[in-house]
Amino acid sequence: MKLHRTLRLSLLLISCALLIAGGVSVQAATDKEYVPHAYQEGKDVVWVPTEQALTDKMLDLAKVTPQDYVIDLGSGDGRIPITAGRRGARALGIEYNPDMVALSKRNAIKAGVTERVTFVKGDLFESDFSQATVITMFLLPDINLKLRPRILDLKPGTRVVSNSFNMAEWEADKTVSVSPEEGCNNNFCQAYLWIVPAKVEGAWNMPQGKLLLTQRFQEFLGELQSGANAGKVTNGRLNGDQISFTVGNAEYTGRVNGKTMQGTVKSAGNTSNWRAERGGY
Repeated sequence: MKLHRTLRLSLLLISCALLIAGGVSVQAATDKEYVPHAYQEGKDVVWVPTEQALTDKMLDLAKVTPQDYVIDLGSGDGRIPITAGRRGARALGIEYNPDMVALSKRNAIKAGVTERVTFVKGDLFESDFSQATVITMFLLPDINLKLRPRILDLKPGTRVVSNSFNMAEWEADKTVSVSPEEGCNNNFCQAYLWIVPAKVEGAWNMPQGKLLLTQRFQEFLGELQSGANAGKVTNGRLNGDQISFTVGNAEYTGRVNGKTMQGTVKSAGNTSNWRAERGGY
């Protein structure tokens, strides 16, 4: 009987030792933070960290202020939203890799920006980014093109900044580069800026006639029909909801607000107001 008790006690001690060792191993694995590496595979793209110098330049290009809500599509280690948060802006990072999301949250805690910056696991093509005033991204050209229709549906004036990759025939409103001397030391040192234009394609009624416009992103052309006469619309340009164009020697500037647009027109040294409302042919 004493031998049995001794054997049971020995087995119990061995079991406890194994449980403790296992617990230590699990804790050690838990405490070891995830470390990503450049060019690791992701759902849609490989991950390459945006150089901090270019991150700063991208946010400068978008003129980010504390009034902005920045959404980073494919946020990786979180550096762009965190940098935006340090500037006082609210920011959201959307990232498919859960390990990267957890890493970003830890980085946000270290940076002291968790009140303004959040990260979520999500698919870019299923996520809602319609509330953003600034969109940032470092994706491949084909992904940019797939997202382009949704981006063009954002509120006019939304700023969109891409690291290194453009959006094909939608020409950027501005492009900047960061040199190695300025701190960018990889092959991805260029940033593109687009400002989402208002939609003006179609027919507009004006007191002096019918304004017919054909739009291609932030540029447009057309004609102003007045009775039997028609004047060509040239130099048509949109900067968010701001519009400018020329008909003959008359220079129009103004703002688009949904189904109306209005502003001032200068012609032969005189300035007057103009207004147009959407209407059929």
